[in-house]
Amino acid sequence: MDGQPAEAAPSPSRSVLQHEWQAFWLAVGFLTRIPMLVRIDYSQKLMNQCSMYFPVVGLLLGALYAGLFALLSLAWSPMVCVLLVLCFHLFITGAFHEDGLADSVDALGGGYTVEKRLEIMKDSRIGTYGTVALVMALGLKAALLMDVRSIWLALLVAPAISRVTPLLLMAFMPYVTDPDKSKSKPVAETFSRQRLLTSCAFTALISLVFSIWLPGLWLSALTAVLMVALLWGWYLQRQLGGYTGDALGASVVFCELVLLMFL
Repeated sequence: MDGQPAEAAPSPSRSVLQHEWQAFWLAVGFLTRIPMLVRIDYSQKLMNQCSMYFPVVGLLLGALYAGLFALLSLAWSPMVCVLLVLCFHLFITGAFHEDGLADSVDALGGGYTVEKRLEIMKDSRIGTYGTVALVMALGLKAALLMDVRSIWLALLVAPAISRVTPLLLMAFMPYVTDPDKSKSKPVAETFSRQRLLTSCAFTALISLVFSIWLPGLWLSALTAVLMVALLWGWYLQRQLGGYTGDALGASVVFCELVLLMFL
């Protein structure tokens, strides 16, 4: 009526791509301290769906670790380089998964009822069990990396492969904690099997491609992911009746260690 051309509505395919692009960056912001470079139209649905990109974020982190290791290798010994990369990992992720490991071990080691374990898990303070678990996990990770045939390649693929494990726990186990006090609740809620299959397919592709340079990687990856998901999931079911956000973080650390042991 006023002579102005009507603004064309965005195509469905463009809207889907924009939605997934935002989901990816939301996953980056959730798992790391990397600044989000796009504007996020935050919603509960977007938070639910961003977990599909956890392995992709893991591969991004792995690329940073491998590149940093290669750069540091120009000046220092492999052991020094591995320790410096671990320091960078703790900084760039905010020790996100390690915090989950410490809280989980404290709770499962010090609580005698489900209610007490969940209470301990919410406590920001770290106890003896958690401290010992962190020291042993980080020390074992450094030692295992030194034993791997190709350190830079292990640094590249391990973060991606290990981050599919919490997705399996989310898909097949109930969520148990106070939802109003957990930042992981939106991620854990209504995680679809279709998105799980997409993440698993991406992780399987990584394992197969890099098996060219690291023989046996695909079998090690499959065994590590299934072993940790089944055993850790079984233990959590017995002790808590399901999983928590901290338990998901611990599963990533466990899967990385088991994978490196197989490699």
